[in-house]
Amino acid sequence: MRTRHLVWAVLLTMTASLPVACSSSSGGGNELSAGPVTLRFSWWGADDRHKRTQRVIELFQKKHPNITVRGEFKDWNSYWDSLATTVAANDAPDVIQMDELYLASYAQRGALLDLNTEKTHLNTGDFDAKALATGAIEGQQYGLPVGLGSYALVANTDLLAKYHVPLPDDATWSWDDLKTVGEQVSKAGGGSVWGVQSPGFSDAGGLQIWARQAGGSLFDDKGNVAIRPEVLTRYFTYLLDLAHGGAAPPPSVTIEKAGGTLSQTAVATNATAFGFCWNTQLTALSAASGQKLKLLKLPGEAKTPATYYKPSMFWSVSARSQHPAEAALLLDFLANDPDAAKIMLTDRGVPANTKIRSGIGGTLKPTDKAAADFLNQLKVTDPPQVTPNGASTVETILKRHAEDVLFTRATPDAAAKAFITELQADVDAAR
Repeated sequence: MRTRHLVWAVLLTMTASLPVACSSSSGGGNELSAGPVTLRFSWWGADDRHKRTQRVIELFQKKHPNITVRGEFKDWNSYWDSLATTVAANDAPDVIQMDELYLASYAQRGALLDLNTEKTHLNTGDFDAKALATGAIEGQQYGLPVGLGSYALVANTDLLAKYHVPLPDDATWSWDDLKTVGEQVSKAGGGSVWGVQSPGFSDAGGLQIWARQAGGSLFDDKGNVAIRPEVLTRYFTYLLDLAHGGAAPPPSVTIEKAGGTLSQTAVATNATAFGFCWNTQLTALSAASGQKLKLLKLPGEAKTPATYYKPSMFWSVSARSQHPAEAALLLDFLANDPDAAKIMLTDRGVPANTKIRSGIGGTLKPTDKAAADFLNQLKVTDPPQVTPNGASTVETILKRHAEDVLFTRATPDAAAKAFITELQADVDAAR
């Protein structure tokens, strides 16, 4: 959970005066060093990711014996505190695992290198243009997408079969159809199993899709909050209807499930037959539930397509790096090397590199392959505006107002207006 954004925001304001360092003036330029070079490489994740990444580092060092890579890894919360501190002290790692929520905040303070300046050593030819666009801000490539995901609905087909509820046709279904089938499951579940895990608590992906299906967006191209109040009111009203109509669990159960880890969610614990997720979470959800799960396209996509590529994370390079060419070379290895891909597989998501994605297909677990196949068959639209500086609070704000609506502490209309006002204030304060 992203609980440390306030600490991060305070620390990051210290970098506001940092000059943007370009590759031609930060030591290495576009030329690789003949002598020994040490790079610092930072990432967050669990033990399995650490082990895989260390193996990839060892492989890179064998191919480039004059480059030593020093890994620095932490869990999610402490990672961002540490990165903010090192950036403020002009001591940032050379290669940084970056999240979409914070990309603009770091890039617009001059902390990240425009990767377009290092094309000599970084090949992006096997990346879809829409994927690359997720890491670009005003024409400058501050992040190279590592893995791609798409917001989806996951269905527990074992539970549907148990309760004799047909699997919906995701090529045609609507949000009302989801509500109806959810009510059917809840009725059959008798108070122990419900139809739909309520959206609005784990991330802003569902809200982003909702806004795009209504012909708008969550943020405009100037970085302002752009979702219309009436669109957000309908979103909160839908959450309320799911709960009060019985399609979703009671609010208390919803909040309890949303407050845990992925393996403790309603879908993972078989408390609901449908849940919102990123396609890349299929393997973890399947393992936790012990049931057969299937990814479905979101309701409403048949009428107004709004699905887009969501980067699982990015590779970025510090603008202060003394060795930007070598850092770009490491990024190129991480993104394009087949041997590195065989080690990492889908640990950081379905590879954004289309050639690599195809190359590892035969080695994936069935659920990982299903996640990749789901992504491959989607017709994605252009990505939304990168989360603007100051708006990394969006998920915390959304969760709080969704709770107020579910517990009837606020009407959908009042919650919508308050959400927009609060989020815009955070964006304005960061300017």
